[in-house]
Formats: sequence, C-alpha cells, structure tokens
Amino acid sequence: MPIKVYKPTNPGRRNSSVDMFSDITKHRPEKSLIQMLPKHSGRNNQGHITVRHQGGGVKRFYRLVDFKRQRFGQEAKVEAVEYDPNRGARIALITYTDKTKSYILCPEGLAVGSTVVSSDAVAEAKVGNRMPLEHIPAGLFIHNIELTLGKGGQLVRGAGLSAQLMGIDGNYANVKLPSGEVRAIAKECAATIGLVSNPDYRLIRWGKAGRMRNRGIRPTVKGKNMNPVDHPHGGGEGHSPIGQKRGPQTVYGKSARGVKTRQPGKWSDKFIVKSRRG
Repeated sequence: MPIKVYKPTNPGRRNSSVDMFSDITKHRPEKSLIQMLPKHSGRNNQGHITVRHQGGGVKRFYRLVDFKRQRFGQEAKVEAVEYDPNRGARIALITYTDKTKSYILCPEGLAVGSTVVSSDAVAEAKVGNRMPLEHIPAGLFIHNIELTLGKGGQLVRGAGLSAQLMGIDGNYANVKLPSGEVRAIAKECAATIGLVSNPDYRLIRWGKAGRMRNRGIRPTVKGKNMNPVDHPHGGGEGHSPIGQKRGPQTVYGKSARGVKTRQPGKWSDKFIVKSRRG
C-alpha cells in the first residue's frame, strides 16, 4: 500500500514515513476474534530478561488468525480487510456459509466480496484458496506454508513475501523460499495461493526513537559502551576497542561474527535441495 512521506517540519519527521492504510476497510476488530496480549517485556517467569530490547509499547489486542483453515470445502466470503498490529501484513475477515467468522492472512489482491475456499483435494487455483501442495500447479506463488501436516502455516507469512512451487518430486514438493533456498516439503502439506499483502511495509522509515518505543522496541547499546559486568566488551577508558584475542562475543560470552557455532548432528540439512547461500 502507498507510503506517505511528510515535509520535514521537525527533525523526527525529516527521516520518517508512514503507512497510508488506504486498503483498510474496517477499523475496529471483530470482538469474538480478539484477546488481550499480556506484556512480558522479554522476561521469563522468574523475572529474568531472556529476550533483550523488549518492553513498553502501545497496548495491543491479539487477533486470532486461522493459519490452519481446516474447514474443507466450505466457501467463505471476505467481509473486510483489517489492520493487525502484531504483523506487517493485513488480515481478512471472512464469513463461512454457516455464519462463522474467522481471520486469515490477507493475500495481495484479495478484495471485499471475494470468495475463498480451503480444500484437502483439488480446488480452483485462485488467490486466497488453500490446498495441499500436490494439487497446486507448478510455478504459482504461495504463502502460509505448512511444514508439518495439520500444524498450520509456519513459512512465508511476512508482509509482501511469497514462495514459488517448483514442482513435485516423489513424496515431496520443491518450494523456492524468499531467501532463495529451495526446500523439500511433504506434498500433503497445505499452502495458500498468492503473495502476502502489504508489500510496501518494508519501505516504512520509522524515523525516530519514539516510534520504535511505541512498537515495544527498546534501545540497542553497543557492548563496548557498557561496564565489564554487563558485557564482555565492556570496560576501559573512553571509547575503548573490544580488546580480546578471541574476537567479538555476544552478551552471553559466545563467540560472534565469523565463528561457526552450529553443533554437529543437532540439525539436519536433508530437506534443503539448494542452499540460500548459493
């Protein structure tokens, strides 16, 4: 959707841009499909920070998006396209023939009044329809892809993303992901046809620290600016260098940048047909 750039009336405006939201057709969420999203600020049940740089932010409701869409064979009508504060993409409010409402990830080009269907067999190959990979024509762009049958979509859910179905090889479908990696996925796993909506989301320039704080993102500080108790790079007089023979480290003391940290045998590459690294 279009991105608006304001005149630089102040320093914060000078380097910022905002989403126009011109594709939004409904501004209040469906009450039956939302729940409170409690804030944890990156802390676990003991109060220890386990994810840094999180905290604050505007209060949000979580939209219960259906990533499985297992109401097979039932047509649903798109009632509205809505904003979701928990993701860059838009979500679509759909109503099934039995008046049940649901949220789905909105593909690019899906309009109010359109009909979508989820099938466990062959269905029409149009934007918004969902079916197993083995029934989708090769070459089409897809998103919200399952990795485990029945678990729901896990891959390619971000704004503007899409993967491409390269073809079926035995019991697996070869899918080219946005990173360039070609991955083998069980052909029974489902995917939705089309590109994820709001491709211009990546063009937004947040401009100032205050907008990041509204999003719940706290400042990132260099380790070399900290004290020794806070980071392996800390200490020294003034703007000191890292000063370690073993090289850069994370805040937890693990080697970083240029050092392989992957444990042998823990993960498998057997489903990667072509690496994203070329």
